[in-house]
Amino acid sequence: MTHVTFGPRTINGIVGDIFNNSWNKIAKDDFLTSDFFTAQPPVNITENKEGFVLDVVAPGFSKEDFKINTDAKTITISAEKKAEEKNESDKQVRREFTFKSFKRSFTISDVIDTAKIVAKYDNGVLKITLPKKENAQDTPKSIVVE
Repeated sequence: MTHVTFGPRTINGIVGDIFNNSWNKIAKDDFLTSDFFTAQPPVNITENKEGFVLDVVAPGFSKEDFKINTDAKTITISAEKKAEEKNESDKQVRREFTFKSFKRSFTISDVIDTAKIVAKYDNGVLKITLPKKENAQDTPKSIVVE
């Protein structure tokens, strides 16, 4: 059995331990590759009198990476970023860039005119406008990102 002695601690020692332990968790090499960055992209949905606006924060993609499809009751947004070609003549020292994909689906109301849905990707935000309809019929459609 080992005898452990506890001595008096100073406030500086306690505060230092708290900050040092927290910083070590944040500064770990695998922090940038943790689940923090692998979650689904955040989405804001707002409604106005013309319809709904769906904002998806997805930086690092290009508009060609997105696929948006609808059917009578669902809109599905997916994106896939392909890995860069590796140059064999260069030695990779560290690689933290990851190329991910995501897929999110949302139920859409009967009041949405799926034929008039438009999407635009600008500055890392995909903005999808879902206008309300008067009496239009739902038809499956692929939406092109501008």
